[in-house]
Amino acid sequence: MEVSFLRKNFGERFIEDPAAALLYVRDASFIEFTNAVLGVVFPENEEEVVELVKWAIKNKTPLYPQGSATSLSGNATATGKGLVVSFEKMTKVEIDPVDGVAVVGPGVKLEELNIELARHGLFFPVDPGSVKSATVGGAIANGAGGMRGAKYGTMKDWVLGLRVVTGRGDLLKLGCRTYKCRNGYDLVRLFVGSEGTLGLVTEATLKLAPMPESAVAVLVYYDELEALVEDVVRVRASRLWPLFAEFLDAPTSALVGLEERNALFLGVEVNAGAEDRVLKRIESLLRGGIAQRALGWEGAMKLLEPRRKLFYGQIASAQREGGTLVIEDVAVPISKLPEAVRGLKKIAEKNGVPLLLGGHIGDGNLHPATWYRREEGLGKVEKFLRDMAELVLKLNGTISAEHGIGTLKKELMAMEVGEEVLNYMKELKKVFDPHGILNPGKIL
Repeated sequence: MEVSFLRKNFGERFIEDPAAALLYVRDASFIEFTNAVLGVVFPENEEEVVELVKWAIKNKTPLYPQGSATSLSGNATATGKGLVVSFEKMTKVEIDPVDGVAVVGPGVKLEELNIELARHGLFFPVDPGSVKSATVGGAIANGAGGMRGAKYGTMKDWVLGLRVVTGRGDLLKLGCRTYKCRNGYDLVRLFVGSEGTLGLVTEATLKLAPMPESAVAVLVYYDELEALVEDVVRVRASRLWPLFAEFLDAPTSALVGLEERNALFLGVEVNAGAEDRVLKRIESLLRGGIAQRALGWEGAMKLLEPRRKLFYGQIASAQREGGTLVIEDVAVPISKLPEAVRGLKKIAEKNGVPLLLGGHIGDGNLHPATWYRREEGLGKVEKFLRDMAELVLKLNGTISAEHGIGTLKKELMAMEVGEEVLNYMKELKKVFDPHGILNPGKIL
């Protein structure tokens, strides 16, 4: 395979060493590929990405785009001999506080973006658990959500425009810089969540929000998980709009340093001066025991810190049992949460697999986790996952809320969308990537 182009145009930004390149072939999921890749390349600008794609077309070389590889469904893995494209050097940030937008490179980390935005009294609301390392490009590719999704939604709600290089080698400018934009088919939404299979993002125009004046939050313990879930339903039915509503079941709470009880983290944005009034209203709706209260934005965010350790706690638990963690990502309508939680417990028991529960319960997004021992294989876990999918689909839910499809969920996605929709997706893939070089093996 011709690599002189890579050596000449990228120099030290092209890693050929097989051992070093192996560090980039997988993401945070349990999916493992041992394929030796051609190498890793680090473009610095849009022109280099265009030329790279044209080279890949000519040489029939798969490209595997990567941000910080924090995805959990195998969508940032290298599934075959190809070239990993890391966007970590494309980190420009331009902020316009009057227009309320930021124009950024795909390699900008979400937390670092918010540090810059804070100087202008603004913030970017999308807040995945991996916010300290997740990049804008990765969050766009994955359709990321996170802790503040209960109020602010996911990436699809905050991306106004994109510049992307398709698998044809074409540079497309999509969307607008304005909040209102109706210039034909909404191709921005098509690319958000496409996992790098349709094009490589070189720039994003993001919508921004003003920093809230204040917030209040509580940590509440429950003896029964069902009571916790019912309280969240009650809060939503009371027309109180949570900034976040996160939960951990009792075993998971113990893993992150809390009491071994079911824990609810509930926060609400408020105007300055309204903290006590809103806090009293929250407490009147909750039947659990208030363990901690927080006033102010910083206090509310700090109260959430144990919840951010969910993934790491689950990994540690699985490793103690000699197992490999499998963390899932489903969502159901808010009203169906109690039924979903009860059903997941029954399914885990039926299939004889361990179960840890946590997630973004404020928008119906659950993260059931289990594990398997390599010597036993994936059999029981696969049965659990299929039963889980059948349950959430029966409840009018979805098998993937924010983690994407990647390599892990292709079969489950087919259960949800059906053959006809899959065929339309395949045709879209051919339009934007006729040579099949962009992140092959993902979604379809």
